Amino acid sequence: MKLAGANALVTGAASGIGRASARLMAARGAKVALVDIDAAGLDSLAAEIAAAGGTAITLPADISAADAFDRLAADAEAAFGQIDLLMNNVGVLATGKPEDIPPEEWGRILNLNLLSAVRATHRLLPGMVARGRGHIVNTASFAGLFPYAWDRLPYVASKAALVAVSEGLALYLIPQGIGVTCFCPGPVRTGIGKTIRSWTPGIAPKGPGDQFAMLEPEEAAQTLLDAVEADRFFVVSDDQALIEMRKRGADPEAYLRSRLP
Repeated sequence: MKLAGANALVTGAASGIGRASARLMAARGAKVALVDIDAAGLDSLAAEIAAAGGTAITLPADISAADAFDRLAADAEAAFGQIDLLMNNVGVLATGKPEDIPPEEWGRILNLNLLSAVRATHRLLPGMVARGRGHIVNTASFAGLFPYAWDRLPYVASKAALVAVSEGLALYLIPQGIGVTCFCPGPVRTGIGKTIRSWTPGIAPKGPGDQFAMLEPEEAAQTLLDAVEADRFFVVSDDQALIEMRKRGADPEAYLRSRLP
């Protein structure tokens, strides 16, 4: 997957990893359709991309709507033509004790983090299959790889599901010439904290471990897009996550108990 000359669609593009990735895609020669509910954030990003000589359009939308991608994909294709690269990057977070987070909040998180990716893929995948080329990026998380927090279970569920869905898509699509990248970042300085809903007051956030440094979005985006252009499937923002995965795989029982407070 070469970004130069490609047409990309990025969800969650107004901030964080999505914003940095979209900016870097444009810098590498892609035309980028920017999708987010934050219209002002999209406008400022599009202006940055244009000032740097790149090409982007803004598509403000609430992608929790079941029919959102019918319009979004049509508008992106009308502006650029076929979409070569889809980046499913939306991520929202709710915290609280498991007994305090209501089922309705589970539904909201799963709809945005998981089902929006399902709907976007469902809309754009037939064209990629017909052409025999394209690339899908799903942004998951360390939270979907190994256990470290009980305070964000809907988020954990959505990201673990994205990992499994990405693996299945890769088995199906790679033989057809379509790339899949599952991106699992750890701590990254993004704007997700501004949208957190807390259902239990006073809970201190649980991180994956002190060994993981906080990265800037631009660092994460660089790692991701290098991997996309190299056609890599599994990408973490810090290789130390692989050590945790090996420990978990060697003895899941012992690993889980080592994480108890």
